[in-house]
Amino acid sequence: MATIKVRENGSYLVEGDDVTLVDWEGNVYEVPKRPFTLCRCGHSHRKPFCDGTHKTCGFAAVELAPKPEKS
Repeated sequence: MATIKVRENGSYLVEGDDVTLVDWEGNVYEVPKRPFTLCRCGHSHRKPFCDGTHKTCGFAAVELAPKPEKS
């Protein structure tokens, strides 16, 4: 199973060996290592992979998943 973690002020962390990353035309990216991170700030020089640029460009995003409603 794959897990994608939204990291505070950072990238998406993709964990799992059963993940295939494809572009909008269906071409498969070669994933250099596992786990891998995907850019969320839009400034990476290795898109779609993260290169850590979010740390220097002022990217801020702290979304949290909604908490389940109590019944």
